Amino acid sequence: MTEREKMLAGEPYDPGDPELVRLRLMMRQICQAYNNLPPEDEAGHDRLRMRMLGAHKERAYMEPPVWFDYGVNTSVGERFYANFGLTVLDSAQVIIGDYVEIGPNVDIYTATHPLDPTARATGLEYGKPVRIGNHVWIGGHTVINPGVTIGDNTVIGSGSVVTRDIPAGVLAAGNPCRVIRKIVESL
Repeated sequence: MTEREKMLAGEPYDPGDPELVRLRLMMRQICQAYNNLPPEDEAGHDRLRMRMLGAHKERAYMEPPVWFDYGVNTSVGERFYANFGLTVLDSAQVIIGDYVEIGPNVDIYTATHPLDPTARATGLEYGKPVRIGNHVWIGGHTVINPGVTIGDNTVIGSGSVVTRDIPAGVLAAGNPCRVIRKIVESL
């Protein structure tokens, strides 16, 4: 099994593997190009976004700057929007649904490390997928940690640190992020 196959299977892998280093470098070059395009170059942003993401539907947009580890492990849905400063460490799958809005300076992490210091010293890491449902709004300066699922129709308040799954149809916020209440109003 290659290091890339181990990574995608959620197994411990060596991030220094030449293929993985090459893929990360290539993604950084694509992100750098995307981030340096003039704001009015919509066609250029569209072209690079297609190279950047594993999958995306129509009308997906990310305000520069954006940063991905691999990009190809991230998919976004219809009318996805990310404000300035999105960072995605996607050593595992990141699946983002339709009509998702992400505030500025949001970080999504799938990469994680062993808790045991001896195991951590080996340099091996592994990833846990992140899933964000449909019609989700994530406030600015939020951190979404490895292995988290956020349910449909949920709002995550600004500055939250999401360390565990958040159900559908709720307002959640804080550090650690916790459910505050169900969403019942329509406006």
